[in-house]
Amino acid sequence: MAVDPSRDHRPAQAGSEFVRSVSPNHAPTREMSYNVREQPLGSARRIRIVGIGAGLSGLNMIRTLRLNLSDYDFVIYEKNPEVGGTWFENRYPGCRCDIPSHSYQFSWRPKHDWSNFFSTTEEIEEYLCQVRDEEGMRDSIKTSHQIVSARWNEQDGIWELDVKDLQTGSLFSDYAHFLLDGAGILNNWKWPDVDDRQAFGGPLIHTSLWPKDFDHTDKVVAVIGNGSTGIQVLPELQSGAKKLFHIVRTPTWVPPPRVQAWKMMGQATEALSKIQLDEKENFSEETIDKFKSDPSFYRSFVKGIEVEVNKTFPIIETKNPIHMYAQAKVKEYMTAMLKGDETLCKALIPSYPLGCRRMTPGHTYLQALTQPNVEVKVGGMRRFLADGIELESGEILKVDAIICATGYETSFRPRFPIVGRQGNLQDNWKSNVPKAYMSCAVAGLPNYFMFLGPNAPIGHGSVFTLSEHIAQYITGVIKKCQMEGIKAISPSQAAVDDYFEHISAFMPRTAWAAKGRSWFKSGRADGPVTALHPGTRIHFFHMLEHFRGEDWDYVYDNTGQNRFAYLGNGYSTKELDPAGDTTWYLGAPATAL
Repeated sequence: MAVDPSRDHRPAQAGSEFVRSVSPNHAPTREMSYNVREQPLGSARRIRIVGIGAGLSGLNMIRTLRLNLSDYDFVIYEKNPEVGGTWFENRYPGCRCDIPSHSYQFSWRPKHDWSNFFSTTEEIEEYLCQVRDEEGMRDSIKTSHQIVSARWNEQDGIWELDVKDLQTGSLFSDYAHFLLDGAGILNNWKWPDVDDRQAFGGPLIHTSLWPKDFDHTDKVVAVIGNGSTGIQVLPELQSGAKKLFHIVRTPTWVPPPRVQAWKMMGQATEALSKIQLDEKENFSEETIDKFKSDPSFYRSFVKGIEVEVNKTFPIIETKNPIHMYAQAKVKEYMTAMLKGDETLCKALIPSYPLGCRRMTPGHTYLQALTQPNVEVKVGGMRRFLADGIELESGEILKVDAIICATGYETSFRPRFPIVGRQGNLQDNWKSNVPKAYMSCAVAGLPNYFMFLGPNAPIGHGSVFTLSEHIAQYITGVIKKCQMEGIKAISPSQAAVDDYFEHISAFMPRTAWAAKGRSWFKSGRADGPVTALHPGTRIHFFHMLEHFRGEDWDYVYDNTGQNRFAYLGNGYSTKELDPAGDTTWYLGAPATAL
């Protein structure tokens, strides 16, 4: 339901408003006499919603709003020329998802012909584009458009937005009653923190901006970083490179491939026994045909894989016997894959707990490190030179190309000013630890919601199902405001502080909080865990099942600030619809609360 942003659709509103927290002892002073609203209960005011980012969260939000709301306009501004977010941007060799394909999809849009147990970036991007087209979502998305500032207008109860058309360079204004931020966390890539970066005369490539025409054959190449991207790209470059230097700052746990690990642990036995995979974990034609022709078989397989994805949390609980067992097995596996090489084992196998950093399967990575044309360099870099890199040790590496697998800016600070009641969120989260309410709302930012904000379960499994639950929760809050005369809503500071206190007390149970540099802690070795949820995926889903109204501050859209003004003229929309069933309550099955 996109509309022309050049038109001013803002409703005229008058009167002074104030924030009200729910409190049984709070009785506001009325500035005007109260009048009954001449509308039936269930009437929805027209609202405008603006989304940021057309990745998978944005696409799912289009569908969720369509199914649950009426009387609204919705537009998504996407900075890229195509949808897909991370999967549009990342095109480096070897890029693929490390979550099983049949979990990494919308629950409402199953794909029966995934080619591999772990999908490539191209296949995921193709899937997302197909969803957009077959669900008729193009009209709700403006690609090559970027929001560059957002300011909360307290009087009108709207977000005032400045938007840049990236094709023409022109700026225009828009507004939203609700601003939904789906920009994501793992797509704001960063260069390594090193002096004289521009001094290097050869190809300097970040994995998130991979040039299609780059040929590494017979070149001396440096690969910086051993996070998930470095683990995926290095073996793709090793085979053709004349020489490959791998510069790592911190060891990292590299577990066996998921299928191999499950077989070792006796997991997913039934599901895996009914499919056929080749040595590269491609599904056989017979298996894909059965996925297409047998819905019961397909659903059983998908659910079986999802069960195993949901079981990973005990591995990061440091006092759980499963954690110690898994850590010993991964150490044993890495030692074997590194051929027992003492130097490599010391450089690559961590002393910190398994799970402190994100774990990425990579047997071809470990194998590549043992090849004669690969040399691992442990430590930091001092500067870039015209023809190479000077390490902190003083050693100089002469290279033809530098590949930076150096990750993303993960502080949660927004990329543009978002100015709410307490100032610019950029400044607040630069000076203070990022805190959010259940990962999706921020104190002092009315009518602003985010996907996968601080302390979301980003490391717990597929973000597809996460985004579905978050979208459902956000839509429920928006509908409450739309139907109950709530002009502005935001979590109270007290609720956000209490939630963060629980997170801080819980995290020491996990490997995430252990000493060790990780983007889970905004790239620090020590400090609060800001990226992950304090519990399992199921725990997160359960938490979002019900809206806790007592945790929120409200401003009502009627001048008298009467919270029950939405009750209206005594009639209900349920009885005024000529096609409706006014006796729906008869014969309804009893349900347990």
